[in-house]
Amino acid sequence: MQDVSGKTAFITGGASGMGWGMAKAFGEAGMKVVIADIRQDALDQAMEGFSKTNLAVHPVLLDVTDRDGWVKAADEAEAQFGNIHVLALNAGVGGGGMVQDMTYKDWDFGLGVNIGGVVNGLVTMLPRMLRHGEEGHIVTTSSTGGFSAVGGVSVYCAAKFAVAGMMEVVATDLKDTPIGASVFFPGPVQTNLGQTTNATRPNHLKNEVPAPLPVAKDGEPPRRPPPGFDASLFMSAEEVGLRVLRGIRRKDLFIMTHPEFRDGIIARNEALLRAIPVEEPNEARAALVKQFGTLIYNPIYDTQKPLTEKL
Repeated sequence: MQDVSGKTAFITGGASGMGWGMAKAFGEAGMKVVIADIRQDALDQAMEGFSKTNLAVHPVLLDVTDRDGWVKAADEAEAQFGNIHVLALNAGVGGGGMVQDMTYKDWDFGLGVNIGGVVNGLVTMLPRMLRHGEEGHIVTTSSTGGFSAVGGVSVYCAAKFAVAGMMEVVATDLKDTPIGASVFFPGPVQTNLGQTTNATRPNHLKNEVPAPLPVAKDGEPPRRPPPGFDASLFMSAEEVGLRVLRGIRRKDLFIMTHPEFRDGIIARNEALLRAIPVEEPNEARAALVKQFGTLIYNPIYDTQKPLTEKL
């Protein structure tokens, strides 16, 4: 996917935030872009902006939890721009609260969008992408909360950890095809996730009494920035789009935005290493485990090249 000009991208959650940033970056690179979103007003606003450019952008109304809707959206996208080459499964919702306060409705809503929406996109779009046989790429938005536990957002972290693992398997399964796969781990970005989460939550999945917000105990750091924090320090959606585009062109397995999370990644990986039993491996058992293939060693991780250049 070095030369993306003339290719077609389909982006969920594409009318605002990171999805909009991807749409802008992809379009400016010469791609035809379909922005799919559950909010018609957001699509209208995005298209008003894109109408002032020469970018090829087409809006599609889509609830990513609606499987029939996915088929209609895919048909419309292909009718408009032809084969889909880049699938950006970016739509997601937030939501917080301590795990002990979470209800079935909280879990069903968060997992339904953040995991179910990805599954629906894969099942609908991947066969079409494989069928046309052209080079392509799938990138799914996880989060820094997809490799590091964040207190007070159990539903969100569970979903983002899940899609991270899911995309590592997708990359493994597609390694001998023309389709690449990446998992995207954004840090703090200038988006309106909080507002869109509330606005898109269906009535049948709303709690009668909202979950209480997490409160830090005395002497512990707050789980979220305190009110009045400087959101201007968050990364812009435009920069996010450029970073995702670079990752697609590089065929990165992992796409990250912020170097500030290095220490946390190291700490988690070192904790995993410290948990390995100190006994010598059992040779017979080791031979058995090797029959599980990539369970014991997955060469897909070797494909991740180091980033040596700045954006």
